[in-house]
Amino acid sequence: MIDIDVFERAKALLQKCIDADVTVATVESCTGGLVAASLTEVAGSSAVVDRGFVTYTNEAKNELVGVPMHLFEEVGAVSEEVARAMAAGGLAHSNATIAVGITGVAGPGQSEIKPAGLIHICAARKDSDILHERCMFDGDRAAVRKASVLKAFEMIDALA
Repeated sequence: MIDIDVFERAKALLQKCIDADVTVATVESCTGGLVAASLTEVAGSSAVVDRGFVTYTNEAKNELVGVPMHLFEEVGAVSEEVARAMAAGGLAHSNATIAVGITGVAGPGQSEIKPAGLIHICAARKDSDILHERCMFDGDRAAVRKASVLKAFEMIDALA
């Protein structure tokens, strides 16, 4: 169901996580669960993938992983602060060693402040700092979502 490039990267990432004895949780908005789906496409992924949260609405982000509601009013859902809270919440609400949070505008809808392709990704490891990347991906909705998945893989890899 996923393209071969994503599959091969997922396979390599899972092996690294197995070797490092780490597990992963995902908290996804604009990717709609594609990071978790891509990882679980690989046989044996249950050794690494703890759980995935699809938190498309602000309420879901708050209810499932504890993102404070005031952040949406203060900085908006597509922000570093919310991505950080998503990753931290993924750790707090799972048994994972590493959690990744992704929020953004996959398109085609956009605003002057938050254009299509703007994605914030954070990866957090228990007892460690949270990595953050502000990304501007080109292309249509599918291309932005694929690029987001691959960037999330890179960030998980950096913490594994």
